[in-house]
Order: sequence, then C-alpha cells, then structure tokens
Amino acid sequence: MSTTNLPFLFIALTVLSAALAMLAVWSQRSLAIRVIAVVALTAVLVLEYFALTDLLSRPKPAALELAGEQIDKATVLAASIEEGSAIYLWLRLPDIQQPRYYVMPWEQKSAVELQRAIRESRKTGQHVMIDLPFEPSIEIREAPRFYSLPQPRLPLKPRPNVQEYRHPTLGA
Repeated sequence: MSTTNLPFLFIALTVLSAALAMLAVWSQRSLAIRVIAVVALTAVLVLEYFALTDLLSRPKPAALELAGEQIDKATVLAASIEEGSAIYLWLRLPDIQQPRYYVMPWEQKSAVELQRAIRESRKTGQHVMIDLPFEPSIEIREAPRFYSLPQPRLPLKPRPNVQEYRHPTLGA
C-alpha cells in the first residue's frame, strides 16, 4: 500500500462506516441507540486512520501482491535476511515511481542467491535484480531468482579520422 492509496482506502472505509451509522441513526430506535451509533462511527474512523497509517510502515507479504502476474523482474534496492524467519526486500517495480517494501518467507536457496548477487553487485557496481518476484516458488528453478546485472559493455571506440594521402603528380 503506498501513500497515494491511503486517502482512497480511508475515504472508502469512512463512507462505508458512515452508511452503516446512518442506517442506525435513521432507524426508529431510541435516542440512546442512535447516540451509540454516532460514537461508534467516531471510534471506527479513528481506528481506521491509525490502522491504515500503521500498515504503511510494515512490509507487505509478497504472496499478497495483486499485480504479481504482470511483473517479470524488479530491482532490489535493499535487503535484510533474517535467518530462519524471513527475507525483507525493498523493491523498485517497473513503471512505479515509489519503492515498495515486501517480506518473503524464509528459503535457504533464495537467501544464498541474494547474498551472492549482492556480493557480485558490489564488485561490478550494478543493481541486484529479482525474476518473478511475486510468483510462488513451488517448482525447482534452474536459473537464479536473484542476480546481479552484468557489467555494462565499454563504449565503442570512435572511428578514426583517416585522411587518405594522394600524391599530387598521380592526379585524381
């Protein structure tokens, strides 16, 4: 969830909560029940706001990413490996401006590949990439999931400025 989604989610939850409270207020109930409905609406709105803002600081489980099938690869900006617990990744997804924070379940093979890719990227100065970041790893993979981009090719040499010599007595 990014900060751009927070107002939309908060507004949607607010409208839904207000609709439920309005049903209680407009009903033919006693005044005490209607006051309780308004107080409950206020409490729900405060809790919704704090719950949504708290979610912004927590990593999203990679298995819950909805756009997972469309993303082939992502750039790993940072990683934290908690051995036996989880792999935390800060990813830059293609066509998305802001980086996202994800948690993957612990997997020995993935952790080793990630550490190897980080070491290689420090040598070459390139980014670490992840293939199919949100696909569940059920099958055995041949290619590494994490990898460092290869060192870029050196620029081509400029064409030499060759001047052809023609002897003046030989003519054109």
